[in-house]
Amino acid sequence: MIHGVLNVYKEKGYTSHDVVAKLRGITGQKKIGHTGTLDPEAEGVLPVCFGKATRLCDMLTDKDKCYETVMLLGVETDTQDMTGKVIGRGDTSGITEEEVRTAVESFEGAYEQVPPMYSALKVNGKKLYELAREGKVVERKARKVTIHEIEIMKISLPRVYMRVCCSKGTYIRTLCRDIGEKLGCTACMEELVRTRVSDFTLQDSATLSEIERRKKDGTLEELLRPIDQMFSELKRVTAAAEWEKSVRNGSAFPEKGTGKEGSFDESERVRVYDRAGAFIGIYGYKKSEGIFTPVKMFYLVERD
Repeated sequence: MIHGVLNVYKEKGYTSHDVVAKLRGITGQKKIGHTGTLDPEAEGVLPVCFGKATRLCDMLTDKDKCYETVMLLGVETDTQDMTGKVIGRGDTSGITEEEVRTAVESFEGAYEQVPPMYSALKVNGKKLYELAREGKVVERKARKVTIHEIEIMKISLPRVYMRVCCSKGTYIRTLCRDIGEKLGCTACMEELVRTRVSDFTLQDSATLSEIERRKKDGTLEELLRPIDQMFSELKRVTAAAEWEKSVRNGSAFPEKGTGKEGSFDESERVRVYDRAGAFIGIYGYKKSEGIFTPVKMFYLVERD
């Protein structure tokens, strides 16, 4: 079984679930999971987890992301992008580039964003896009998102080309709609490319055809990121011999079992390995008790 994270370039026309299904066919492996959806017409970085790394999916979903997008002013659609039905138009003739820049830049920082109806969020157990397809509109609570950086790359009205880095849960098409609303002319998203998820970048991503070729020539694992590399910012700790077996089973162990007493802060997380160098998991430090307790385990017995 393959274990690790693959930086996939999701092409237009595929859903994130389509990518996982294709990879199952290419690798012959069932245990695969993606780290956050990209709309079918969007493209770009989609980290996909294999084997033991599927336990990382929720962690990677929480990471910050960067996009390049084209905002089309003066057009409103029911999906907030160009895949939907046009439900309104606005006058852009009097809008200046300076007004556009001011409006766009005003969204940098935290703001309350209402998720779109065409999204995978659930209300009473049903996905919003399923309700939208039935012609239903339900109330959605605004959620705080953070636009870490928003940069205008080019303005060619009615189109605005932007680079956006943001927190998890941010909908770029909703951001475009909100900017258009602020300008008083409405807007939708015309194009979207995800350029980064955490430290996975567009330049390092591989298409499905490249992955298939790599599988056939036996070099696929060269593209895989090891699980522990996802936590490279954390201190590395090796469990002492007398604690090794219990640590592999997910038990807590004392600070003295690391040989690095006095080196850790309260709630600090560390990467724990056995003496052979096998990655066991992520542990958190409880200073008051002088022990490490498991946060996420990766030392699992394989069951193919």
